[in-house]
Amino acid sequence: MTQENWDFATRQVRAGYNPTEHNHAVSVPIYQTTAYTLETAQRADAMFAFEDDDPLYTRLSNPTVDVLERRVTALHEGAAAAIALASGMAAVSYALLNVAGPGGHVLTNYRLYGGTVDGFSNIYPELGIHIDVVLDADDIDAYEQAITEDTKAIYVESITNPLATVTDLAALADVAHRHGIPLIVDNTLATPYLLNPFAHGADVVVYSATKALSGHGNVIAGLVVESGDFDYGSGKFPQFTAPHWFLRDADDVPQSCLAVFPDIPFTGRLRALHLNYLGAALSPFDAYLILLGIETLSERVARQVANAEAIVPWLQAHPAVSWVAHPTAAGNPYRQLAEKYLPRGAGSIVSFGFAGTEEQKRRFLDNVKLFSYQANIGDARSLIINPAQTTHIELSNEARANTGLVPETIRLSLGLESIQDLQADLAQAFEIALS
Repeated sequence: MTQENWDFATRQVRAGYNPTEHNHAVSVPIYQTTAYTLETAQRADAMFAFEDDDPLYTRLSNPTVDVLERRVTALHEGAAAAIALASGMAAVSYALLNVAGPGGHVLTNYRLYGGTVDGFSNIYPELGIHIDVVLDADDIDAYEQAITEDTKAIYVESITNPLATVTDLAALADVAHRHGIPLIVDNTLATPYLLNPFAHGADVVVYSATKALSGHGNVIAGLVVESGDFDYGSGKFPQFTAPHWFLRDADDVPQSCLAVFPDIPFTGRLRALHLNYLGAALSPFDAYLILLGIETLSERVARQVANAEAIVPWLQAHPAVSWVAHPTAAGNPYRQLAEKYLPRGAGSIVSFGFAGTEEQKRRFLDNVKLFSYQANIGDARSLIINPAQTTHIELSNEARANTGLVPETIRLSLGLESIQDLQADLAQAFEIALS
């Protein structure tokens, strides 16, 4: 019986770790060290020539972080490798910097985390990367028409934040591959338990591990995962085939990232260049916390999804609610896509329109007791926020109108508490706000 034959629940607990390689420790040890002894000059030569992938320096590799990367890879059938980073934003930015290269364009839409959209406007142009936006995120033909010779990737979220729309990944993957570019998917809200984007044609997947992957609101982290199947040697991505002096072999011959990392070119280049020189390294202790969270991922997410599915009809029946956004809501246009891509559930994010004044909405937020008013999602605790004024405040008026993010929007991230208690909390807050 091998790891490849294990079910998801077994992989989330066991994959990527062999106790016999770590002094028989049952729990993954925290390797809190900066560097590792090179032992001999010959071994050092092999490590610096990339002939040996043993840990060298914790900014680049660490045994605790390595287990995390292996485990996350194992949770995605069809994945070749993963790299852990210090935040979800580092995962997004490193992935896009890696694929776009100088002067490249990335094609996306406005249905993204607000900070991501703002970075597209204010950071990437300074680095010579241009972001092209498809205004109708559901129009697959619009993506095809927007691709140019300079387009290097399509970037989307699988389940979007905060209105929980669902992206047609297979259709977008077909478009991307017809034009020789990769599909990059932010799968943070879905997690690999609800959706494996590689099964639908994605080439790179990014996560804010801060959210449901770790699930306890105690760590900031990100991950980039690759399929290993995309052809970065086609000529469209010269940054992967350009030789680098620091990647030289034992005979001092410069090598390219594609030559050194033929099976994992995306994460290999990202580690060798972006992590190495920009330095968003994940600490061993934070990797340990994420591993603890992943051990219960399927159980947590299943309970959170059940709570979300129970809160949706309750909200739709409440007179203080004008609309509810979740694929299971009555009349939701993304129900069919959710059934196709998310058979285990469409996530734990539920947004709704508060049917009252701005002052009443603020009074409602001030009077919830169980729901924590904070800017996070995917926590074991249930969370609440007004995204148009907080997490997505960076969005321009055009972007808000495009995505349907109106001022009365309230976003819930359902946790693990009793659904009866959560409904009672919302009910008492509604009553106070509207009295």
